[in-house]
Amino acid sequence: MTSREIRNRFLSFFERRGHAVIPSASLVPENDPSVLFTTAGMQPLVPYLLGAPHPKGKRLVNVQKCVRTQDIEEVGDNTHDTFFEMLGNWSLGDYFKEEAIAWSYEFLTSKEEGLGLDPARLYVTVFEGDERAPRDEESAGIWKRLGVPAHRIYYLPASKNWWSPGDNGPCGPDSEMFYDLTENGLGDMTHEEYLAADDRQDIVEIWNDVFMEYEKKDGAVIGKLANKNVDTGAGLERLAMVLQGKRNVFDTDIFESLMAETKKITEDVRAQRIIADHMRTAVMMIADGVTPSNTDRGYILRRLIRRAVVKAGGILTPEHISTIISAIVETYKGVYVNVEENKERIAEEINREVEKFNNTLSKALLVLSRKFPTAKTLKNGGYYGETTDISPIEVSGTIIAGYVPPLINGKWLFNFFQTFGFPFEIAIEELEKRGEHFTGLEKDQFRKEFEAEFRKHQELSRAGAEQKFKGGLADTGEKTVMLHTCTHLMLAGLRKYLGEHVHQAGSNITIERTRFDFTHSEKVSREILDKVEAYVNEAIAKGCTVSIEQMPKMDAQTKGVEGSFWEKYPDVVNVYAVKAPDGTVYSQELCGGPHVENTGKIEGRFKIMKEEASSAGVRRIKAILE
Repeated sequence: MTSREIRNRFLSFFERRGHAVIPSASLVPENDPSVLFTTAGMQPLVPYLLGAPHPKGKRLVNVQKCVRTQDIEEVGDNTHDTFFEMLGNWSLGDYFKEEAIAWSYEFLTSKEEGLGLDPARLYVTVFEGDERAPRDEESAGIWKRLGVPAHRIYYLPASKNWWSPGDNGPCGPDSEMFYDLTENGLGDMTHEEYLAADDRQDIVEIWNDVFMEYEKKDGAVIGKLANKNVDTGAGLERLAMVLQGKRNVFDTDIFESLMAETKKITEDVRAQRIIADHMRTAVMMIADGVTPSNTDRGYILRRLIRRAVVKAGGILTPEHISTIISAIVETYKGVYVNVEENKERIAEEINREVEKFNNTLSKALLVLSRKFPTAKTLKNGGYYGETTDISPIEVSGTIIAGYVPPLINGKWLFNFFQTFGFPFEIAIEELEKRGEHFTGLEKDQFRKEFEAEFRKHQELSRAGAEQKFKGGLADTGEKTVMLHTCTHLMLAGLRKYLGEHVHQAGSNITIERTRFDFTHSEKVSREILDKVEAYVNEAIAKGCTVSIEQMPKMDAQTKGVEGSFWEKYPDVVNVYAVKAPDGTVYSQELCGGPHVENTGKIEGRFKIMKEEASSAGVRRIKAILE
């Protein structure tokens, strides 16, 4: 069964059982500042799981794009990937454990409507109970009534069978389904044998039913939710692996054409998989508006692209990138239309980042080779913090006299990142290739030190930026307000001619000019700037009405209202719309005001004076009314 067939069967199965099909949300969370990416299928639905009514009703189903990078070092094994698709169906205060478990089992095992998996190869886990909630005998009883033997149901602790999106939000016990991948079948297993089979990846998790009846706040369960909710999930990549008889996700049809391209780059199988995974995730991120940078989402994207370059041996050419992107576009054609629509921009972003990294890659590797030749050469009783000179050594024909191994810690790794652009994981991997050996505790400590240095750097940068660019309106004078309305129109024009990845990144408007930062990674041509100017001046000439409407923030997001910094706005927001007498809507955006009542009151012609880089992935425009 192909991945497309699995998606379609899943959606159809639950649609026939009264679930409304909803689209995937963006990988960039619209209203959740606690995470950088959408990491689970339930994440975009948190407000509804907490009690808000969903416009599509109480039963929902979709396929959600997700990204998780906490297991990035595991990518390349049989099951880990950074981008994945989560099949999910939800009950918002409607059905609960009985129906959820029965439908999960039916979809997995039914040959007519479902996936037709062998029930004899299924194993189930349930929550063993703790101070938060009792042992989940109810779920175990339902599984038994469906025909799962009691000795194939395993009670596990909260670390395995309790779902929470973080320190705040809905949470609760879950019940997971695992499937036997071995050739002859494992048969009945004791609790210990089951855990060992899981560690060997002889069995893999293919489904999870989460029973959300509790709420967590600041890391502690504070009580029960107003409604009992169900959130079920199944990773598409794993289901494809099982149904296609593969032992790893990279042999499925999802990765087939992509792996064919990475095999042309390197013979190392794990490297092939890492390149395939990281490039697929990078493509999906950029399609949803992320650009490489040294902060937040942009830093994650940069890490993935640069790690792919290193795994490719430093030779990821534009031709490689083009064929890889084409393979990804073909795989998701008709599934996520923004991937194909943004194909050229995706290629430009990745090529630009690869070229930037290549400029320092050879220098960085040379430094590492000189400072860390091999463990054999430098064997001197260990050298973390070693300060004693050792004998001269030869590296690539160069004699280095009085070699002093550097002190390896998070600060050194951050400085190396600052100098050469090597993200933490890549530097650690390269050091280990050169004979360094770090324990897990050492790596954890290095990471904490690295992140502390990173935060310190960001705080200094942010403080400097605040001094230079305080943002907002300098005053509410007549000319300043005119320029404020023009700035909204300019953003709409930029999004029209550059693409929907463009968002506000900051603004500062005075009586003399507007200064506006926006997300875009390359210089904007004068031709495009002229088109944006014309767009703004056309709206001015038409005498558009500038109206304000208050609406729930979630409704505004659903309607596609443009906005940045959504998390800073209250639950009810002001939406400003600039609409011409002929019905043309020139701008529709979140804002706190003030604006002119009609664009006919704007005096002068809007003129873009300058366009320049502001920071990585951000451009700046200065414009006036002349």
